[in-house]
Amino acid sequence: MSIFGKIKSAIFGNNGPLGGGVFGGSKPAAPAAPQTTQAQPQVAPRTPQPQSVPAQVPAAQPVDVEQVLTGIASGKGNPDLNWRTSIVDLMKLLDLDSSLTNRKELATELGYTGAKDGSAEMNIWLQKAVMRELEKSGGKVPAGLKD
Repeated sequence: MSIFGKIKSAIFGNNGPLGGGVFGGSKPAAPAAPQTTQAQPQVAPRTPQPQSVPAQVPAAQPVDVEQVLTGIASGKGNPDLNWRTSIVDLMKLLDLDSSLTNRKELATELGYTGAKDGSAEMNIWLQKAVMRELEKSGGKVPAGLKD
């Protein structure tokens, strides 16, 4: 899984904004049909009845990225992590490897064109790019975190 994929999964859950993780569980698999050795009676298939379709299906609510990250931070009890401005702290908060090697990989994934040397410029760009990508993936991100 990509570095950004790991970040997204840690915030949205394993199945995207609507399933798994923090925002709902995935449905358990349906139980298997019982196996019997007796022949089942044949029943003629029923003709499906027309059903009304709602005119508009409500859109899924976006994931509040700031709220999720604030909740994770408060749950860990580590107020020293400045995840709002530091990509290193964001990755640490999400229990991801924040090494320069991983940040270089993340920079490549997100299209960073500058020197991948761990500079403040690269890290600031990464933090904002991650927030923009989270928003594109269905997250609600305050302007101050992505601009």
